[in-house]
Amino acid sequence: MISGLQRLWERARPVTAEPNLQFPRPLLLFQSDDWGRVGVRDGEGLEELRAAGVQLGESAYDFYSLETAGDLQALRELLGKHRDSAGRNPSIGMNFIVANVDFKRALESRDDEVPLMPLTDGLPGRWRRPHLFDGYRQGIQEGVFFPALHGLTHFCAKAVRRELKLDGDRGESMQAMWRAETPYIYWRMPWIGYEYWDRELKPEERFLNFEEQRLAVNRAAEIYRAFFGTAPISACAPGYRSDENTMKAWRECGIRVVQHGPAGHKRPHLDEYGVLHTFRNVEMEPATTKVDLGALIEQVGNCFGRGLPGIVSIHSINFHSTLRDFRTTTLALLDDFLGSVKKRWPNVLYVNDGDLLRIAQEACYLGESRRSRCCK
Repeated sequence: MISGLQRLWERARPVTAEPNLQFPRPLLLFQSDDWGRVGVRDGEGLEELRAAGVQLGESAYDFYSLETAGDLQALRELLGKHRDSAGRNPSIGMNFIVANVDFKRALESRDDEVPLMPLTDGLPGRWRRPHLFDGYRQGIQEGVFFPALHGLTHFCAKAVRRELKLDGDRGESMQAMWRAETPYIYWRMPWIGYEYWDRELKPEERFLNFEEQRLAVNRAAEIYRAFFGTAPISACAPGYRSDENTMKAWRECGIRVVQHGPAGHKRPHLDEYGVLHTFRNVEMEPATTKVDLGALIEQVGNCFGRGLPGIVSIHSINFHSTLRDFRTTTLALLDDFLGSVKKRWPNVLYVNDGDLLRIAQEACYLGESRRSRCCK
């Protein structure tokens, strides 16, 4: 059965695409991936992996865990210190993975599906993050968090099911991870691919077909709506791996902003369906890469000088503190960065994906204190 929303998109006349959006006001926004996605549970989980023969410590992502309520509180407090020229706080766009592997069922199951636990049902197994979900909602209410859709899972479930059925080393490695209640560590097993993209197939066959992607997107959107009480309007594909089938599935469920990965100084644009495409152009990833404040400010200046918004990529690992304290360094850098931006560009506006869509469509921005012309 075709939904009313799908019929609307199929019969809608495409609008004129605008490839050259210009932003005379300096606009700064943050896009951040992997929120809600569990990794290594805690110190006990770390030792369970080591006991299973996993030698940890070669990569920062060996210490990717999950944010805590304390991590969120520290981030909210930092963002609350800063205001733009319209009186608004910076907002972190949080792209959520809305389900995690249900480890107990996954180890027992022989079905074709990887059993999942949606965020609406909490966290799986022995995972504990008291008041975490309240922290998400408080930040959203305060306007310093802007939720968006990342996916149902980060990995390609089709690839994982295939390897489990083969009963080889890959399947055994996956089950060892699951026994320690860690879904995977991507850099150690890149064969798991990304949600809509199966790495192990021929290049022309790697993306899932439309129906497979549509089912995953629709299920993720349903969980998102139940968890946040509103439909997602912005989305970023895991691993930035998306194709036209992904776009079509997103349009059906109401996505109006597509987040793409780093693409130099490629301009945001509205496509023929009125969907805004954005491209990250500032890398702030101190957990994984040495970051220089001066270089960040130069990147931002290059964007503003070209009439582009500064779109900062900053993944959730940068705010974690459970297994390794990435949070302290990141917050200090972010504090200095925001202060430096405001000092150099006093008329800067902090926006989120929803604001940028409104600016692109209506050429204006509604801040707390005044309406501002932002686009031409």
